[in-house]
Amino acid sequence: MEITGKFTKEEIQSQPEAWASAIQVLKDQSEVLESFYPQGRYSQVIFTGCGSTYYLTLAAAALFQELTGKTARALPASELWLYPKSSYPKTGRILLVPVSRSGATTETLRACEAFEASGGGDLLTLSCYADQPLAKMGTLNLVFPSGAEESIAQTRAFSTLYLATVAFATLCSGRLDLFEALDGLPVVGRRILSEYAPLVCQLGQDSSLDRFYFLGSGPRYGLACELNLKMKEMSLSHSESFHFMEFRHGPKAMVTANTLVVGLVSEVNHLHEMAVLQDVRSLGARLLVIGEKQGDVVFISGLDEAIRNVLYLLAGQMLAFERSLAKGLNPDHPNNLDAVVKL
Repeated sequence: MEITGKFTKEEIQSQPEAWASAIQVLKDQSEVLESFYPQGRYSQVIFTGCGSTYYLTLAAAALFQELTGKTARALPASELWLYPKSSYPKTGRILLVPVSRSGATTETLRACEAFEASGGGDLLTLSCYADQPLAKMGTLNLVFPSGAEESIAQTRAFSTLYLATVAFATLCSGRLDLFEALDGLPVVGRRILSEYAPLVCQLGQDSSLDRFYFLGSGPRYGLACELNLKMKEMSLSHSESFHFMEFRHGPKAMVTANTLVVGLVSEVNHLHEMAVLQDVRSLGARLLVIGEKQGDVVFISGLDEAIRNVLYLLAGQMLAFERSLAKGLNPDHPNNLDAVVKL
């Protein structure tokens, strides 16, 4: 008999190993990637995806611009396909970076086809399946089979593909020290998954909680959006994501004693972000604070903030998984969803 959620659980737990495999792929391609970006003389980089991978690209674009100082944006693939005039600049070469777990999502393929037809620049594709259309469309195609999944809701694929965009940003910015430091992530990831499983399970199983808010700013906002989506997809719970400071501007009206606020706290703006969390705690909310040194889930990774953001995903994914089980749902098969959207 099939165990409820067995695929999702295995995919969450196996992420450190998937990261290690992906890092090796990136090492094998590092010289190509280092030369690829400067040779293109791009005026802008646009990251794109659908659903989870759109949220991934929000995080990727923010980090890419932070590290390189070059203009980077993230847009849903449907916007690039259906609204190209409001999506692309009129001048300058573009590097389009489509990200797709399946490599077969219709909107992403249509966006890439239209972009190629326009002659506006180059494509760098990131996906998990070498035999799917997207993996054959790019000027350069990177495939990460270790991210492949059985489940509908992305966990392992998301973090693995996100890690690939982080590596790309470090290489484009000339930060080889950060690229080499990626090797430290799997070890920290394994510890987080093991050490904090009881805490996250307790929160996920707590039936008194009826709403969840995920707060993250800068490169972490896209990750907060993704964790919000995981909670929605897996557990059909009321869940939203916000930038930290924006939560004060209206959303905090929703806070009750049955609220869990998950804070993806940075070091650079730790004081400001913790002040927001203390505000909502004073309104009665419960907190799950995730960060490098202080909080309920701490990394103690010693890694630069730019490359350790992937670690924030683990506790949030486990929380959504446990919430799904507590509600008698199957996280492997979310309600009304398909693994790939084909039009």
